[in-house]
Order: sequence, then structure tokens, then C-alpha cells
Amino acid sequence: MPRGRSKQRSGRSGRTEDLFDIELDPLSFERSARASGFLRIAGLDEAGRGPLAGPVVAAAVVLLPDLRIHGVTDSKQLTEAYRERLYDTITRDAVAYGIGIADERTIDEVNILQATIIAMERALAAIVPPPDYLLLDALTLPRIKIPQKAIIKGDYRSHSIAAASILAKVTRDRHMCSLHEQYPQYNFHLHKGYGSREHMELLRKHGPCPAHRRSFRPVAEAEQERRT
Repeated sequence: MPRGRSKQRSGRSGRTEDLFDIELDPLSFERSARASGFLRIAGLDEAGRGPLAGPVVAAAVVLLPDLRIHGVTDSKQLTEAYRERLYDTITRDAVAYGIGIADERTIDEVNILQATIIAMERALAAIVPPPDYLLLDALTLPRIKIPQKAIIKGDYRSHSIAAASILAKVTRDRHMCSLHEQYPQYNFHLHKGYGSREHMELLRKHGPCPAHRRSFRPVAEAEQERRT
């Protein structure tokens, strides 16, 4: 028996509503959206909300109806090498995909949540023609008038969102490896900007670099320590 409550379906009003039953099938949200009349459904996710350095990266992915790509799931559950292989498969087999990036300066100016929304808007803008329905991992895009649904643990429960999570994660990890070439003293290629013990020690030793998010407390504290 399906778990969860049946929800009343709505038309293409642009409102965010619960249209679907909660199911374990990772294509259930996409199929239910198509049953409601939507044809071009994009899954969106981001990578990099928590790190102390580097950008936040978002991806939007439109897949063929009922396409299951073997191995696609929440990117955090996959090895780096496997994510790289899946990145190639997703970008080859997707109907369309887009990548959006909001850099460290943007994060510091508007905060990480708003920067994430900006990155997702940029990812959507790269898809032409645009999707007619959006599936997102636990947030919505208030400036986007396309009907959309926020799904808790969406990168695990929706195949389209999981595919987007892999594209976003691989893109960001590649960017952090390029930042390592610019700032090798921080070992960005290893911890990808997250607040690991090694990163914190190197941050205190060298102080922040231009890739660090100065609005994040550990970075601000390290910068203050360097000044005193």
C-alpha cells in the first residue's frame, strides 16, 4: 500500500502544492507530474551550501520519461570516481541540463540561501526551452513562476533531483580542484572547502584567501585572529 496521504491535484497555476503521494519509486514524482499534464519536468539540486570556501553550484536536469540511469542516487552516497562516470552518462542521456554558479562574493553579499536560489535560477536559465514543472530538494524558487514542488530528501526520492545533485557535486568538486592550483596551501582538492580539521588548521595558519566565504563565522574568526 502506498504510504502517505493522497493530495488534491492542481492545474498549472504556478502555486507550490503537494500533488503527489509519497512513494519509494524514484520516478513516482516525475510520473505523477506527467499525469497532471506536465511534459518537461526538471529536477534541481545544489552542492556547496555548507563549505567555508568556494561557490555554491546548482544543476537542473530534464530526463526522458521513465528513464532510469543505473546508479543514480543522492550524490553524497557515491564515490568520487563513480560520480564522475555518472556525470558523463547524465550529460549524454539528458534531454537538457543546465549549471548555475554563485561565487563567494555573492554568498557574502546576499547570504547562502539567496545565493543558492540565484545559482538555481541560473541553472534553469540555461535550459531552452524551459521546463514546465520543477522538482526541488527541500526548497522553492519564489521568483520563478513555473509550477514547482519541494521534496524533503528529494535527492534520494526523485531520480531527476538525484541526477541534478550529481552534476552539481561533480562541477563544484572540479572547481575546488582548480582552486587548489591557485591556492595550494589550503588543500582544497582534498576537503573541497568544507570545515574539516585539516582545513581549519590551514585556515588559521594562513588566514583566508579570496576563495573563502568571509560571512561564515570560522572564516571571519580566522581573519580576525590574523589581524590581532
